[in-house]
Amino acid sequence: MKFTTLDILIVVIYCIGIISIATWVSRDKKGHKKTSEDYFLAGRSLSWWAIGASLIAANISAEQIIAMSGDGYVIGLAIATYEWTAAIALIVMAKYFLPIFLKEKIYTMPQFLEKRFDSRVKVVLALFWLAVYVFVNLTSILYLGATALNALAEVEMLIGMIFLASLSVAYSLYGGLKAVALTDIIQVVLLVFGGLAVSYIALNEISGGDGVISGFVILWDSIPEKFDMIFEPGHPFYDK
Repeated sequence: MKFTTLDILIVVIYCIGIISIATWVSRDKKGHKKTSEDYFLAGRSLSWWAIGASLIAANISAEQIIAMSGDGYVIGLAIATYEWTAAIALIVMAKYFLPIFLKEKIYTMPQFLEKRFDSRVKVVLALFWLAVYVFVNLTSILYLGATALNALAEVEMLIGMIFLASLSVAYSLYGGLKAVALTDIIQVVLLVFGGLAVSYIALNEISGGDGVISGFVILWDSIPEKFDMIFEPGHPFYDK
């Protein structure tokens, strides 16, 4: 598969748009000197809906779009079980723990552990998470994203990884959390509606053009085991 001129144009416009919006929202107001709080906490000025959208977008990456979709095809909906349980955990966290953290002005886990224990624990956890993000999370996300570019546009893996990393750095490094959060709002809209569009097209194709509901019924009748959220002992993927 190769990108058409229209495909390339859409990608270019998207990249320019994201970087431009991030640059615009990150501009300094006259007479205001940007502080570390402005950079890392967006000046504590983000509204609840912006924070919510940013959380969703931050938790959806090539890891979910590529890897989890592939595992979902092989294993079924059970691959998303931990996502559902995480939603419950986030609600409990937001209701009972977050107010305490905000009152104590605790914004990171290393900061919490420093207050609970000492600075040595903070440094160890900070270094640990830095290593995890650099050598596990970011590398897998960049690799999976480059895999998608390679399949869709025949872009070399290394070039795809460099492109994705450069695009992310272009708007996040300069603008800080505010730029990331506000561009996340745009991206979460694209992700949600894009996912719905893909689901509609796929289900409609399965039904032979008879509609989404017919396609879903066909899936339910033909592969009901794919809809199991919890596997019984003895299932091929029980221990996976």
